[in-house]
Amino acid sequence: MTGFDDMGAEIFRQEASELLQSIEKGLMDLEAAPGDTELINSIFRSMHTIKGSGAMFGFTELSQFVHEFETAFDDLRNGRATVSNDLIGLSLQACDQIGKLMEAVEGTDADNQRILANLRKLMRPGHHSDDTDIAEDEAAETPHPVEEPVLGEVTTVIRFWLGSDALRLGSNPALLIEELRGYGDTTVRALDDRIPTLGELDPTDCLTGWEVEINANLTDADIDMVFMFVRDEMDLSVERRGATLPAPVDTPALMDATPGAAPRAATDETQSQAAAKAPTNPKAAAGETMRVATERLDELMDRVGELVIAEARLQALTEATNDASMMSVAEDIQRLVAGLRDATMSMRMVPIGSILGRFRRLMRDLSSSLGKPLEFVTVGEDTELDKTVIELLADPLVHILRNSVDHGLETPEDRRAVGKPETGTIELGARYSGAEVLITVRDDGRGLNPAKIREKAISKGLMSERDDLSDSEIFRMIFQPGFSTVDKVTELSGRGVGMDVVMRTIASLRGEIDLASEPGHGTTLTLRLPLTLAIIDGMLIDVGGERYTIPLAAVEECVELPTLHTVGNGGSSYLNIRGELVPFLRLRHLFEIDGTPPDFQKVVVVSSAGGRVGLVVDRIIGNYQTVIKQLSQFHACLKFFSGATILGDGTVALILDATQLVALGRDVELRARREAAA
Repeated sequence: MTGFDDMGAEIFRQEASELLQSIEKGLMDLEAAPGDTELINSIFRSMHTIKGSGAMFGFTELSQFVHEFETAFDDLRNGRATVSNDLIGLSLQACDQIGKLMEAVEGTDADNQRILANLRKLMRPGHHSDDTDIAEDEAAETPHPVEEPVLGEVTTVIRFWLGSDALRLGSNPALLIEELRGYGDTTVRALDDRIPTLGELDPTDCLTGWEVEINANLTDADIDMVFMFVRDEMDLSVERRGATLPAPVDTPALMDATPGAAPRAATDETQSQAAAKAPTNPKAAAGETMRVATERLDELMDRVGELVIAEARLQALTEATNDASMMSVAEDIQRLVAGLRDATMSMRMVPIGSILGRFRRLMRDLSSSLGKPLEFVTVGEDTELDKTVIELLADPLVHILRNSVDHGLETPEDRRAVGKPETGTIELGARYSGAEVLITVRDDGRGLNPAKIREKAISKGLMSERDDLSDSEIFRMIFQPGFSTVDKVTELSGRGVGMDVVMRTIASLRGEIDLASEPGHGTTLTLRLPLTLAIIDGMLIDVGGERYTIPLAAVEECVELPTLHTVGNGGSSYLNIRGELVPFLRLRHLFEIDGTPPDFQKVVVVSSAGGRVGLVVDRIIGNYQTVIKQLSQFHACLKFFSGATILGDGTVALILDATQLVALGRDVELRARREAAA
């Protein structure tokens, strides 16, 4: 890969990766709807773009590899071949191979040849000759005469000038023109009106423009696919002549500009169409989206967090001075900061569909390798989540889905025996719930066996035979390190490594896992995740003069602590809330804070997937916009804290980890049960 700029190659990799995801999704959709011609056209266009752009940026081997699959899908477009499961499977293998070729992975040639040989065999049964000969034979058998345009036919005229440094960056206008030739009969003319005098000429500049007349009605999307890698540094105009088809959807990336050379004579109708299409503000047609490095968004979020802290300090000073004019200014700043915070957080939000779609391929491969036919359903792909959370969520979901197929779904024979359809169902969905996003994985398989899990937990010393645990408590044993009920270790599972890692990853995202299962009917696993990891709503509390923050999403309710209504049991304390005994923890004791507590204390009831617990505090100060700061490596070992925040007066308040506190309350309750049973 020489002769082009590394930055251009990286841009190609980014764009091509998105196109590959689009191709893979299209292939999965095509498998379900093999007669959908629009899907075939979409896949063909994406392959065509990867091929042409790959050649432009020096990925010659990749371009040649994609060319053969592009030809195969061209045959599908023109009815010379039909969609088959074998072709879909081979095309998915090709997507994996293209990814390796993009990254210049060594030793790919043998795989290239194997995949292409299978493709040729599949598309041309009985033909084993060299593909060069095949191409020459086909060219001889199927000539492509140039036809004169007929009445009513549409002609698309494209004029473009690349940036002056295009050649130095590795762009090749000849390859762009070659891509345009793929859409129909073309006439090409060079535009030399921008070439300067000899004294001002730099031979390394790209100065020639091109007019390409295509005997076809190209949509803006078609044109955008051709120029997508160079469109930011070029002048481009598009004109359509003749009876046009229904107006294509405008693509902001395409900009109708006044060409440097006079256009050919056009009818009044054509001229009026072009005038109507030309934007009054050329910048309005420029791209409405742009790529921004994640590091810049992170830095912006940090700055907004500091601004929120500064705004809180201003609010505290305003309340102390009781100055009316300062209060008015502080309210304006508070409103502006809130708007900036929401806008910045929304910039980091991406649809969860960006990872849901890729799992379709995983489920297809698992279904094939395990011999378990399944229907994979995704719901709520438009639900948005912080980009950092999305990136860290992929691996846990892969493990959960693999478990659902391997452990959850029965074999077709077993499903028939219990009256179920042979095809199992796995649903992956996402939805909002307050300030959280719930991601659910549900299967209709055999469900969890509480007796078997209990037996395994006892054998591993995780519980005793005397422990009287509910099924939901027993189910949570699967998140213990090294826990597995599988008798036979397979390539996919059975080593006891995985669900504990999933739990730790979700906990690191300040999330929780709910698990519900019914033997014989399936299992539902729900991930509860915060919308963002940077700024949350918190409840500020006071314990012994120290202030702490509790994430508001974890708070269920706040009640008084009436001594007469507490219940003692085996050294543990419970609060009777509407007939239900809720264990509570005295934070003064837990944090070893000296001093006499006030006569009337409050209980903040918090909940997580493991249950709920009451936290006894001296005083509830109120809600507080909490900017989360990570604890240093010297404080990371502190239990029951997930971070810290800076208050308006400049002091630091630790953020309580509701999940760990609920787990402590559950352990205290379990010990009390054991002591009572003894």
